[in-house]
Amino acid sequence: METSELLQKVRQIEIKTRGLSRNIFAGQYHTAFKGRGMAFSEVREYQFGDDIRNIDWNVTARFNSPYVKIFEEERELTVMLLVDVSGSRMFGTQSRLKKTLMCEVAATLAFSAIQNNDKIGVIFFSDRIEKFIPPQKGRKHILYVIRELIGFEPVAAKTDLSQALEYMTNAIKKRCTAFVISDFIDMKDFSTPLTIANRKHDIVALQVYDHRETVLPNVGLVRMQDAETGEVVLADASSKGLRKAYSQWWEDRQMLLEDTFRRSQVDHVSISTEDDYVKALMNLFNLRN
Repeated sequence: METSELLQKVRQIEIKTRGLSRNIFAGQYHTAFKGRGMAFSEVREYQFGDDIRNIDWNVTARFNSPYVKIFEEERELTVMLLVDVSGSRMFGTQSRLKKTLMCEVAATLAFSAIQNNDKIGVIFFSDRIEKFIPPQKGRKHILYVIRELIGFEPVAAKTDLSQALEYMTNAIKKRCTAFVISDFIDMKDFSTPLTIANRKHDIVALQVYDHRETVLPNVGLVRMQDAETGEVVLADASSKGLRKAYSQWWEDRQMLLEDTFRRSQVDHVSISTEDDYVKALMNLFNLRN
């Protein structure tokens, strides 16, 4: 992609997603994602009912009267975006590619985080860790993140969610909120790394999919290629049995995925390439309030 074209796309994404995060999400993001804990704010004189464990003995000795420490919720978060850059993201038959939707969702969340004075970091993953952008604040940093979301070219095409989750669990020492943005097309079981990651961090799963992945149209003989392995098969889509089996495969896959999220206690939402992702994110935020 030419530099001028990339910069133009960055600007377009910035205008659209910054406006959404400022005007629509506003307080929803703030209340949906809590701070890490309690931070010291000030001291005041002891009042009846105060927890004696909060007495500040240095101030108490200085004024010869009991004083207690007051704590406030520590609002500053570290937000991580785990973005799937495997080959299957390049699929899309409706209004946009899965890659485009993933980029807009990630950019909107990034601007929401920055406007809330949170740090934002990114892990691009396929079946390996493709790139790690450490969490930082500021407009310059977020524009770099968006530029990478649009223009990053991965080395590999396959998917390994387990590796991405394990990497984040080890790389981010303090508790963070992590959005896993993926189509979750991974034949391997990633439930254990997901559960472990969610015990340490606050994991939110955002599944991106295309409607054409859910049903096989009656279009006769069709050549199909796996975007991640390169395998090509010739399928007779006029076969009612094949179309039924394909739909059943999708339903079974979704049930397994939702069961994985439920057992790992991970909040999740599925967003189609033809959906309004703002509405989907708002519903997710509201469920957490």
